[in-house]
Order: sequence, then C-alpha cells, then structure tokens
Amino acid sequence: MGNHKTVNEFLWPVRVYYEDTDSGGVVYYANYLKFMERARTELLRSLGFEQDELVRNDGVIFAVRSVTVEYHRPARFNDLLQVSARIAEPGRASVVFEQQVRREAPEPTVLVSGRVRVACLDAVTLKPRPLPKSMQGEISREV
Repeated sequence: MGNHKTVNEFLWPVRVYYEDTDSGGVVYYANYLKFMERARTELLRSLGFEQDELVRNDGVIFAVRSVTVEYHRPARFNDLLQVSARIAEPGRASVVFEQQVRREAPEPTVLVSGRVRVACLDAVTLKPRPLPKSMQGEISREV
C-alpha cells in the first residue's frame, strides 16, 4: 500500500483491522483520528519533514490544538480506506489540515470529514513558536 498525491491532496491507504472495530463491528469513532494522524504525518514526510528530525534539528514538536470531525457513514472490518490530508491554512505557528476518510468500493463514499489545527511548539518549553523557515515555504506551496 503506497501513497498517492493529487493536486493539494495527499492520500494514504488504511485497511480496517479487527482491533479498529467496536463491539458492533464498525470502526470505533476515535480510531478515525488515528487514521487522520497517519495521513498528516505521511503528508509531512512526503514534503521532506520527519518529525523526529524536526525535534532534533529544529527543537520543535507539533501538537493538535483543535479538531472538528463529522461522522457520515461507518467503516467496517476489512474495508480499504483512503485517508486524505490537505493543507488548508498555513500559519506562522500553526497549520490547519482538512481531511477525509473515504471508502472507494463498492462506490466512493465520504465516511468522515474533519479539520485539524496543529500548533508548532518549542520542544523544551512547550510554548508556541514559529514553524521552521524551511517548513513555512514548503507548506505555503501546498495551498
């Protein structure tokens, strides 16, 4: 399973495993946040930014500041999902991502949609700080 990138939208495939489901056999609601986290991490990786290197080299970490999620339809065990991540609002010290979790078969269906604001923090003080310069430029090009 590889990634796919279209204009301004990064796609990451996720298979639903038994451990992702609840007693009703559908994906537990909080697990969609994990799927979305993976897609954001892989989007940043595709742009050349590894989070462990950002801590080591730039002294920054990223923390979710806010999340708005709409649940439209359930995913079930063994579904193959596409999780999208798109940079919607690059800021000086934060980035807003728009995301969707979709099932492509038997017909394309949006299961979950959301907006996630991620703040850039100093790795030692945990106070907000500007994104590294190299990252600001690359992220701005993605909008």
